[in-house]
Amino acid sequence: MPVSALPLSNGSQSSASEDRLISRIYYVEADQLNRLQSLASSGKCRRTMLQAFTAFLWKVVVPACSTSNQTCRMGIVVDGRARLEDGRNLMASYFGNVLSIPFGLKSYKELKESQLSSIADAVHEVLEGAVNKEHFLGLIDWVAAHRPEPALARIYGSRGKEEGTSLVVSSGQRFPVEQMNFGWGGPAFGSYHFRWGGEAGYIMPMPSPIGLFTCTCLRGSWS
Repeated sequence: MPVSALPLSNGSQSSASEDRLISRIYYVEADQLNRLQSLASSGKCRRTMLQAFTAFLWKVVVPACSTSNQTCRMGIVVDGRARLEDGRNLMASYFGNVLSIPFGLKSYKELKESQLSSIADAVHEVLEGAVNKEHFLGLIDWVAAHRPEPALARIYGSRGKEEGTSLVVSSGQRFPVEQMNFGWGGPAFGSYHFRWGGEAGYIMPMPSPIGLFTCTCLRGSWS
């Protein structure tokens, strides 16, 4: 969405949002992730670990931050590099992110009453429309048509509690934490940080350098 479509806010509202910022880190053991993946899969449809984890967050975490009459948005970050390269390494010299954040919308009641496998099916459907070359070519055309006005992913433009709760899940699983070494040995722990000014929550699953846990960092203006 164009930045001009964002709701206007004054400085005091922005400061209040910053005051509510909460950052937490969780360890999730591998056997728990395997159990989630098993519960999220149905029949011959085996969902990926990230899809299963996202389904769990959408079913359990997002409704816990909502009221019974609210809607709950779940966005998943999709990397467009591989989709645009067609196996020819076309973007090797490009510096920067190539990302899209498709999202789904469900009511509090739907999430509460649905099985985890049904939520995982919904996560899969959200991703299906974005994990292809055509989606990213269309996104590039949209950005070009709206230049020079900046834009942002629509899920980040929600009006906080009045539009329901929003959560974005990214993935740092390919970040080589275990390979980092500044001269005093390998790391025992890895996380990330960036300045956050949005109303949507944000979760980044990351691998543990010691191979025992997945580390997940939660940021957002809600608890």
